[in-house]
Amino acid sequence: MALQSLHDGPVTMNTATPMTRAIKVSSWNEWDPLRHVIVGKADHGQIPAPEPALNAKVPEESDMRGRWGRRSKDSIARANELLDEFSALLRRRGIRVDRPDPIDHNLAIATPDFTVANQFTCMAPRDVLLTIGNEIIEATMSYRCRWFEYLSYRPLLEHYFEADRGFRHVAAPKPRLTDRSYRPDYFADRIDEPTRLEWTARKHFVTTEQEILFDAADVTRFGRDLVVQHGFTTNAKGIDWLRRHFPSHRVHAVNFPGDPYPIHIDCTFVPIRPGLILNNPLRRLPDEQRAFFARNDWLILEAAPPAHNEPPPLCYSSVWLSMNVLVLDPKTVCVEASEVRQAEQLDRLGLEVVPVELRDAYPFGGGLHCCTADVWREGTCEDYFPRG
Repeated sequence: MALQSLHDGPVTMNTATPMTRAIKVSSWNEWDPLRHVIVGKADHGQIPAPEPALNAKVPEESDMRGRWGRRSKDSIARANELLDEFSALLRRRGIRVDRPDPIDHNLAIATPDFTVANQFTCMAPRDVLLTIGNEIIEATMSYRCRWFEYLSYRPLLEHYFEADRGFRHVAAPKPRLTDRSYRPDYFADRIDEPTRLEWTARKHFVTTEQEILFDAADVTRFGRDLVVQHGFTTNAKGIDWLRRHFPSHRVHAVNFPGDPYPIHIDCTFVPIRPGLILNNPLRRLPDEQRAFFARNDWLILEAAPPAHNEPPPLCYSSVWLSMNVLVLDPKTVCVEASEVRQAEQLDRLGLEVVPVELRDAYPFGGGLHCCTADVWREGTCEDYFPRG
């Protein structure tokens, strides 16, 4: 299997700071050659205190139920070590890497509508920042603990605004996140999985239609087309806002009835290159939605099974972070180093697979795609679905 070592490849270190090189903000899809990216940090990482959206996400059997507060110093240091190594790998491959300026996530939040005892982290910029063309949108977010997470990225966005005259910095409407934004039947301490599956199959999610809600990680970019997951973290109003905000794009709402915790699309439906998508076999895209891709000659393959039977300790995410990969260009993809089955599948599909150790950072917000946000990918806005 043609796996690229973490320490192989070009050694031309990109040591430039954000103030020493010209900035271009432009990214239209998930696979064009990556040239500039933000990689998160684990500083001040927290297990968030209970709140409506969070309670609906935590599985009944999870070791995180009933626990909250600052994560251990050792776990934060280990996560940052891995994120730093990943950043260095990308720089060696000629990709510019910027890092956020972490706020103190241990601080409580109080607004006129809610209070929470602590926050989350800034490990997962993909959840907060949505890059479409020359625009980066700060998503609304649907967790109270993540309401101020955008502040960690503001220094970078402010610099991009000064450095790139074409860059558009947009903040989506900030939600109030009162109790009316959440369904009370999800507040129960225990909800069995058959009930969860029945609810999600009929699109009865924890978030209501009280206000506009979307997380950036629910959006997958295909040039002129945006595919958006309707689930726990993005509601129909959020999808409608994206349609209105991008009138030249076609915005497609999708859902995955087999997922009892439908949060973020990048462990479920992952494009690898033009014409090829990996779909989580337990969260199959419904046939009526699948037909759109088939009409345009896109192949949807079942992702390989994860290498692990359970997530790391104190981790919200599922074992399907195995398919949370970062595509560097249409021939090259980063895969978590222990996810050998996913790596082997992508190798068989003709890609160069770059293994990246990141599993110990999973509890801080996710995998390789989650912990990054595009600033610049080469390429233009293309129409990959002419037979819409």
